[in-house]
Amino acid sequence: MPTSFRSRPRSLVPGALLGASISLLASPALAQGPAAPQEAPAPETPAPAQASNPEPGAAPTDDGVYDLPTVVVESERANGPVQGYTARRSGSGTKTDTAIGDTPQSVSAVGRAQMDAQQVQSVTEATRYTPGVRSDTFGADPRNDWFLIRGFTSQEGGYFLDGLQLYSSSFATWRLETFGLERVETVRGPSSVLYGGTSPGGLLNMVGKRPPVEGHIRHVELSVNEFANGYAAVDFGGAIDSGNHWRYRVTALARGGGTQVEETDNNRLFIAPALTWAPSDNTALTLHGSFLADRTQGQNFLPYVGTVVDAPYGRIPTDLFTSDKSLDHFQRNQSWAGYEFSHRFNDTFTLRQNLRYAHLDLDFQTLYGVGYVGEPADAQLSRGNFVTRPTANLFSVDTQGDVRFSTGPVRHLVLAGVDFKNYVLNDEQGYEAGSPLDLLNPVRGDYTPTESRYTLNQSTQNQLGVYLQDQLRIGDRLSLTLSGRHDWVGMDVDNELAPTANYDGSESAFSGRAGLLYRFDFGVAPYVSFSKSFNPVAGTKSDGSLFEPEKGQQIEAGVKYQPDVFPVLVGLSVFELKRQNFMTTDGAFNQLQIGEVRSRGFEVEANATLMHGLSLIGSASLYSLEITEGADFELGKRPVGVPEVLASLWLDYTFQDGALRGFGAAAGVRGVGSSFADRENTLDVPGFTLVDASVHFERGPWRAAINASNLGDKTYVSSCSSATACFYGERRRASATVGYTW
Repeated sequence: MPTSFRSRPRSLVPGALLGASISLLASPALAQGPAAPQEAPAPETPAPAQASNPEPGAAPTDDGVYDLPTVVVESERANGPVQGYTARRSGSGTKTDTAIGDTPQSVSAVGRAQMDAQQVQSVTEATRYTPGVRSDTFGADPRNDWFLIRGFTSQEGGYFLDGLQLYSSSFATWRLETFGLERVETVRGPSSVLYGGTSPGGLLNMVGKRPPVEGHIRHVELSVNEFANGYAAVDFGGAIDSGNHWRYRVTALARGGGTQVEETDNNRLFIAPALTWAPSDNTALTLHGSFLADRTQGQNFLPYVGTVVDAPYGRIPTDLFTSDKSLDHFQRNQSWAGYEFSHRFNDTFTLRQNLRYAHLDLDFQTLYGVGYVGEPADAQLSRGNFVTRPTANLFSVDTQGDVRFSTGPVRHLVLAGVDFKNYVLNDEQGYEAGSPLDLLNPVRGDYTPTESRYTLNQSTQNQLGVYLQDQLRIGDRLSLTLSGRHDWVGMDVDNELAPTANYDGSESAFSGRAGLLYRFDFGVAPYVSFSKSFNPVAGTKSDGSLFEPEKGQQIEAGVKYQPDVFPVLVGLSVFELKRQNFMTTDGAFNQLQIGEVRSRGFEVEANATLMHGLSLIGSASLYSLEITEGADFELGKRPVGVPEVLASLWLDYTFQDGALRGFGAAAGVRGVGSSFADRENTLDVPGFTLVDASVHFERGPWRAAINASNLGDKTYVSSCSSATACFYGERRRASATVGYTW
């Protein structure tokens, strides 16, 4: 059977990046201005406001010094557009409309303006400048979004859309198109208390575009990059009737062309319609759907010798396709439909329900590298012939209500909810030894389609959870958040090839969180929190009993700065996070559930409009990861593919007047520390630092931009999951984009 195609997750970034973030935190300019504590406003209808990108700012004073721009706090909602780069509110950390600066947990948000400025083409590209997130884990992989949060793999249980999980298992993976998103939000640390089974590292919650509350949206966009891969996209929305009770939005994109690897395409068709009925200001029902079709090829699995270090023949080219296109294909068809309902009975009580049914078909066949045949000097890549054709159905519904009331000097926002998830996976996997490939003189066409199967089963998972949360505001400054949840999970596996391996069992788990935050008048808010999480694990132990749920627990302390009158958000946090009961193997590769990994770390982030037209995003994440329980040979070691240093800095400036009005430029640098390619930590994968850049021009309805990621065209290995599975990172990708909005 093949080694898992999902690998686990390089040079230290110059200290200037960390210094820039810390100096911003201490800057006297950011400590000015009063910031009266604000209670979260009453929830509004779930449809976001019309997308807009105003550049709030202030003219220079007489002495030539720019004042920070003021903002209107009420103009943003947790599920609506972000004005500029700096989000003020989020619902991902609390499931209520709460200021990020008042949330006692690390939460970051990437809005539409930042995604457009950086010309992101995937969810993981959108998080390249987000603290704590190691995006692009597998480098240039057009198939899936892979990411780590606080050192732990999170793509299977930590991928969410509009608050509902897109759970992945085996090779049945979902993918989201960023053109259809309003936000990409990251919650770092355990989040099971609100969402059920999730990764202990955290989650990504994407917020989809919805019909505008006011006005209309008419936007078309064209783009092409240096690999002759281009797309055309449209975004239309607005009111249908004169009373604005019926509103619509349609987002669509078609992409086609090549990638940096020869014979590997990246083609996509995407459409997402939505319709909102709002008979009053207190009630809204939004029906929405989506269809996405991906057509691409598999990813290269390359040996450590020949990528990270030289082989006797040198290095394997980054554009070499090691499979065979006449056999190799990756085809994903996914679709879903659902609704969001909200009704505010009065200023006290609000009811919401979010429901979605999703279906996925995937067909993947590839020849992938499993090391050398003989010595590396022979340049013969051994290959495995792998096939999988899973289908998945996922039904999710979350019903919640919140109540606002006071008990003496204490104001309460109580959230109560129940959610249910039904996931059915029909899995099919096969493997045979494939013909080797001469890396120096590749010859195609020598293969036989895989006929044997080692996996052929149906697995079903049902999860029912009830949760309760109270956000207490004591006076004007002290906030206490208490959350609890209980889940019941049932799992059933029908194994067609090995009926004796069938099982039908259930388990339950409790998750909790407590957070305390004190907000000073000038916007600084220190906090401390403790949280626990769980994640169901399918399978049985050697005695036939079910594996225990994977568990996580974290203690976090930090400070946030989010003044009410300036578009600034600065955060600093320290934490200790433990992941327990994770799956590991002994020396004979028998599955054992004895593992524990501890992640300790420090994170700092800054997101601000420093003056009229100048925006900044900066972050630094420093970790210490250690396996504290597991097989003897890996105790005290770092997990494979996990770096301990992440840092980034992005600056974007647009001229506001004069002959250059509307012209702007941006530049960013992002770095990833070194990692290991083996569990013994003897094979080092060097870190890397990359530069991104953009020039853009906006005038009237037109916007044009030229973007380049990895501007210096650096060749690097993003990570290795073993000595035979290393993955090149993305080379330079320059693109030209033009958009018209009317």
